[in-house]
Amino acid sequence: MNQIAPQHDPRRLIPRTDALLALPEVAAARRRLSADTVVERVRAIQERARRGELPPQKVAAAVIADLTRARASAQTPVLNATGVVVHTNLGRAPLSRAAVSAMVDAAGYVDVELDLESGVRGKRGARTRSALLAACPAAGDALAVNNGAAALVLATTALAAGREVVVSRGELIEIGAGFRLPDLIASTGARLREVGTTNRTHLSDYADAIGPDTGCLLKVHPSNFTVSGFTSAAPVSELAQVARDRGVPLVVDVGSGLLAPDRTLPDEPDAATMLNDGADLVTASGDKLLGGPQAGLVLGRADLVQRLSRHPLARAVRIDKLALAALEATVAGPTAPVVEYLHADPERLRARAQALAAAVDGTVVEHDGRVGGGGAPGVPLPGYAVRLPESIAARLRTGTPSVLPRVHDGFTLIDLRCVPEADDSRLAEAVRAAMRAD
Repeated sequence: MNQIAPQHDPRRLIPRTDALLALPEVAAARRRLSADTVVERVRAIQERARRGELPPQKVAAAVIADLTRARASAQTPVLNATGVVVHTNLGRAPLSRAAVSAMVDAAGYVDVELDLESGVRGKRGARTRSALLAACPAAGDALAVNNGAAALVLATTALAAGREVVVSRGELIEIGAGFRLPDLIASTGARLREVGTTNRTHLSDYADAIGPDTGCLLKVHPSNFTVSGFTSAAPVSELAQVARDRGVPLVVDVGSGLLAPDRTLPDEPDAATMLNDGADLVTASGDKLLGGPQAGLVLGRADLVQRLSRHPLARAVRIDKLALAALEATVAGPTAPVVEYLHADPERLRARAQALAAAVDGTVVEHDGRVGGGGAPGVPLPGYAVRLPESIAARLRTGTPSVLPRVHDGFTLIDLRCVPEADDSRLAEAVRAAMRAD
């Protein structure tokens, strides 16, 4: 009787877990990743081999390659080649080196609520507050919270919970991710008192709506859109006079976070101008045109800012020590990247685009950048881009380094406005790699 030879199971050749963990490259990965994470990734690759997706003899190399690339955070650094300065999907404002350094310093133990000279508890965020007041002298006091929406919610809660917030119908906007201003205000326990129409709201509309149940007047700068044609809006200076006459505070949300006027964005409101025009409180975001970390700013009358800071909700929206440090360094430090990108010299952008085009066989075309993040909608930022085949866009996004271009009219456009000049050579190599695979 013939005997059937036993079948060899190739899965027996898959390296054991302990052998893979002993590899020097895998041991080095444990300085960046937890032991559980390393084991999980090793076993995932072993499982691929068991399913026949990977030859057993390539398991060790696959483990080394995977763990060499792996980081504790799954967020991937990206070169922003879209020309959009405040790109919400890319985390809005990139931080300055000074802000990054400040965050690193604040990552350990830090005197966030301690007076080192006296050894007693200090006031949280005191240095950040001082930096904001130095940058915006029109404000009597300043408070930082964890984002722009929180600043507005805190203001309306402290001033108008259970009462009315008078606001123009044309300013009941929807902000990012589907959050709507009416819903935010309603969550505070305040009641919206809508006045005027979508396109026209007069000073008299506000004046007629003010009564004994009015908590505050609210003026909101629209984000991501403009209304043109037959329009009318009450200027802050005139609205402030009505508010003072009736003893009602005026809150102005400028949104994008300019502290002072910027000639490049003549129609974008700024905190200093609004306060000088009579606003009692101004709220804004810190991670847009200010160029700092995610934060919400409240600037204005000292008594009202203190009222907000003492409200129980202030604890729930408190800013953390890392953002406090980065915000202070942004305001008191050198020019933030956002400001540099907004004011980039078009001729320098063209020269850089020409150099990139020559290196990757592309074509230089005129290309307008955008502010983004709800700031200055419709305002072009003149510049240039390198035009390349549309087919390389996906490979650019998933390459190393990751590059986010703009895809338009069947082409990939590489705009260098928001790419640090020191990264031009990395960008060129990334484009060449994507082109080789085309």
